[in-house]
Amino acid sequence: MSARILVVGDVMTDIIVMPEGPMVKGSDRRAKIRNRPGGSGANQAAWLGSVDADVIFAARVGSSDRMGYENYFRGQGVVGVLASDTQLPTGVLVTIVDPDGERSFLTDRGANLNLCAEDLPDSLLDDVGLVLVSGYSLFEPGPRAAVLGLFAAARARKIAIAVDAASIGFLNEVGAKNFLQWTRGCAWLLANQDEARVLTGSTRLEKQMRVLGQNFDNVVIKRGRSGAAVGGRDGVVLTSPAPEVRVVDSTGAGDAFAAGLLSAVLGDATVEVALEAGIAAGARAVQAIGGQPL
Repeated sequence: MSARILVVGDVMTDIIVMPEGPMVKGSDRRAKIRNRPGGSGANQAAWLGSVDADVIFAARVGSSDRMGYENYFRGQGVVGVLASDTQLPTGVLVTIVDPDGERSFLTDRGANLNLCAEDLPDSLLDDVGLVLVSGYSLFEPGPRAAVLGLFAAARARKIAIAVDAASIGFLNEVGAKNFLQWTRGCAWLLANQDEARVLTGSTRLEKQMRVLGQNFDNVVIKRGRSGAAVGGRDGVVLTSPAPEVRVVDSTGAGDAFAAGLLSAVLGDATVEVALEAGIAAGARAVQAIGGQPL
């Protein structure tokens, strides 16, 4: 199997706000404010590039930003295949980071909303061993149709597909049943605990694994400070703890985890080694501001 990974997902400009304390309605609060490249798919691609994976990233950006982002991704070791949008600007995400590192988001997906079949030609699959898709690309009709078309082409070539559930808010909007229908049969599902709860209706790890394992060959549930677990229709196969680190910003931790895990899988690592690689990448991510490697 080829070790090349095709990532499909959002490009965003992340505006990260770290207030010194609770927001004061109608008044000021001192804060650190930083501007970083972001977007779940872009984060995954950048983290894959940081471990020297052979990675292609397909996405859509505002026309004025295309050249700059192509150069940026090239510097990250990523081949960016970016469509240019003349109607909508590149997406913007405002992240408000609590003192404990947890975050909340305000999202304007911009040009990502216009991702279409022409942006994802079958030729992107040449020499690809795995397609990794951020769930954000499934939450709107246009991008979803394009991604489902790519899924069909990948399956015809017997290329494995991994999907990251991405967002509890958007999962609630589209409904668990719909999301599972769109993604059923994919080789990998990556979800955090809250996303797994929405998709299964259960808070119990073992039940989450068994339910999701009816739809996916491999299920990985990210458990924050408790590490992660992997399994499938027969339940939990393996759990691994997370190292104790100082959490600065948890943005992009799940994307780093996906990159570490799946690059190891394509390198023929054991499940145990791949899970540990994902956890190590996630731990690295939370120790710096922003969703991509510095």
